[in-house]
Amino acid sequence: GVWRQTRALLFKNCLIKCRTKKSSVQEVLFPLFFLFWLILMSMMHPHRRYDEVANTNLGPLDTSQLLNFVIGYTPPTPAAREIMKKVAFDNFEDGIITEEYLSEEELQEASALRSSNFVGVVFKDSMSYQLRFHDSIAMSSIYMESR
Repeated sequence: GVWRQTRALLFKNCLIKCRTKKSSVQEVLFPLFFLFWLILMSMMHPHRRYDEVANTNLGPLDTSQLLNFVIGYTPPTPAAREIMKKVAFDNFEDGIITEEYLSEEELQEASALRSSNFVGVVFKDSMSYQLRFHDSIAMSSIYMESR
């Protein structure tokens, strides 16, 4: 029955492996070579560990540089409106101009028109966002050990 067929199959496979020694050795050595290569590459590019940054008082913010500064954001959801309201009025006496856009395309067009004093914020969900500067994208700062 089953035991006889399994034993015959194992014997057949052993005969094939003994007759094709070159390919059998390659089957064993190639994975070991690639494992060695991966270990070597990880040793050449080690993880960077960053120390904690101590809390320091940075002093008052110079708001004169933020005159006529515009922050555009999309999509105009209630959570995004609340966040941008806090950004504009809680931290600055005069407030920063915030503008909402219906789509990322409208935000990019506005960024192209006013590149020097415009920053775009694209909310991906309630916890993540992307900052859009003229001709570049900056990801939200999430601590990652390595790429």
